[in-house]
Amino acid sequence: MKPVRIMVIDDEPAVCKGCRLALSDDNHVVETCMTGREGMELIREGDYDLILLDMKLPDIEGMEILRAIHKTNQSLLVIVMTGYSTVQNAVEAMKLGAFDYLSKPFTDEELMLVVQRAIEKKRLMEENLHLRKELFSRFSFQNIVGESPKILQVFEQVEKVAPTDSTVLLYGESGTGKELFAGAIHARSQRANRQFVAVDCSTLSPTLLESELFGHVRGAFTGAVRDKEGIFDMASGGTLFMDDVTNLSLEIQGKLLRVLETGEFKPVGASRFHKTDVRIIAATNRDLKAMVEEGQFREDLFYRLNVFPIFIPPLRERKEDIPSLAYHFLRHFCRKTGKRIEGFSDEALESLIHYDWPGNVRQLKNVVERLVIMADDTKLDLRHLLDQLQTKGSWKSHPIPRTLQELNAVKKHLLEETFGQIQKAFLINALRASKGNITRAAERVGMQRPNFCALLKRHRISPERIKNEKEN
Repeated sequence: MKPVRIMVIDDEPAVCKGCRLALSDDNHVVETCMTGREGMELIREGDYDLILLDMKLPDIEGMEILRAIHKTNQSLLVIVMTGYSTVQNAVEAMKLGAFDYLSKPFTDEELMLVVQRAIEKKRLMEENLHLRKELFSRFSFQNIVGESPKILQVFEQVEKVAPTDSTVLLYGESGTGKELFAGAIHARSQRANRQFVAVDCSTLSPTLLESELFGHVRGAFTGAVRDKEGIFDMASGGTLFMDDVTNLSLEIQGKLLRVLETGEFKPVGASRFHKTDVRIIAATNRDLKAMVEEGQFREDLFYRLNVFPIFIPPLRERKEDIPSLAYHFLRHFCRKTGKRIEGFSDEALESLIHYDWPGNVRQLKNVVERLVIMADDTKLDLRHLLDQLQTKGSWKSHPIPRTLQELNAVKKHLLEETFGQIQKAFLINALRASKGNITRAAERVGMQRPNFCALLKRHRISPERIKNEKEN
């Protein structure tokens, strides 16, 4: 455990010696000096945790030193000491950032007690700083990869709403990263040093969810053998992310509305209300307005949640971000597995870009993870990719055709999207097996050379590049 470094600045030798004797155990390192200028110099050069500062020094007023410390290093705790104790001095010192105040003469017990409290505060400050850094790292915009205009607009909205206490409603399809954006809002808020709690409203039955959110008292229902603290109690002071909020029953919606309006809730079976101070970020992948019109969601709750709506675009609407995301996940899973994979072939990357990604970023991440696990080569090509992409059902992204012309257009698109990719992989395989020789490749697959060349041209495949791959 790192020792606590303490500096005593006092012009009385007896005070310096007494502080050193009282504090030089219990993992403390105590240094002393008898002038303000020497103390200031040592503070600038050293890495101290705590300063014991006399208010009356021969060269510099203690208040001047306290002001300088507060201005340059607010994490450095200061305990002021003086034999000229007045209420005014104490108030001024505390306003300038002093942790506490000791009146001379003081006992060893008084000194040790106030030092222990200061060290505990310093430890908590460092823990909070560490947790905040971890939070920023986890929910950093660097982990939300994207530079498309739509995603940059989301980043801008997050930066604007995060410092406020406003309720946020995140709209986005499954897999778009709604929890990451909720965490980013929390990490940039005034509540960042408190808890970020995420709850999926679709995973529990209404009865269990009510107990999880609001808690319950002993005997409230069969199996409630003791009082249970709810999420609104635990998250008080912090941020609560409620995913799939449309899955709340109408009864729970009413109770959530009361929390948003008054900050009050009643645990299941309780007779008294509890208070909570929690910021709510809700998320949904459904059309809340349509649900209100159908009577499935309370209109008053909708307006309470919809204070600051943010729409997170699906991956198919920001295709320019797919290469960056694919390589981000590739590097991540290479580090996890210890594999060395250079990247994707041009054909594989092109297929990633043109795929519709119904599961959005989550699906892309899962596909890249499987590719890395299965890969034996240093580059991921179209052959690897076609085995992983679930092309079945991609027609669901298209509306049902109403005319023969629309039907033929959909047919053409699906042929290009699925068969076209397979045809491209077929040509590349044939060329690689024949070391880039077109004639041998055509013979190998039983095609006429002109027809083979026409397909190569249609798919913009370069035999020379395939040949160079083999030579390298």
